[in-house]
Amino acid sequence: MYENHADKACCYFADGRNCAQAVFASFCDVTGLDEETALKLSSSFGGGMGRMREVCGACSGMFMAAGILYGYTSNDNDEEKAEHYRRIQLLAEKFKEKYGTINCGELLKELKVNKNPVPEKRTEEYYKARPCIRFVETAADILDEYIRENPPVK
Repeated sequence: MYENHADKACCYFADGRNCAQAVFASFCDVTGLDEETALKLSSSFGGGMGRMREVCGACSGMFMAAGILYGYTSNDNDEEKAEHYRRIQLLAEKFKEKYGTINCGELLKELKVNKNPVPEKRTEEYYKARPCIRFVETAADILDEYIRENPPVK
């Protein structure tokens, strides 16, 4: 089937990519995007959208990959839109089942974090203190499971 996207996502994150980049770029083998485009496209969503602590970047990366694989382009097919929104809500619900929320600020409530646009240095202490790699791994696992159960139509 496909390579292990969770492992690849964790490697991207450990290498300094943001959470959204880590998840989204790990699915290049199935989305057909080249790595540079995937990293650029998802770069805005790290830290809960530009470090604003809104929607978890790992979830945003998962949703973006799902959009490429299953998304719609029609502007007048309400059923197609509804089907895709149900899919995204299902993916979000699976993440919430594990962590209770998809909100970055709520996920990191135990840490002293701020919305300063300057990212923190990726040090050993940074990785020890942050649960984000677990969120990255979970989002990639959730999407892998969905893809296995619902192969995208080419």
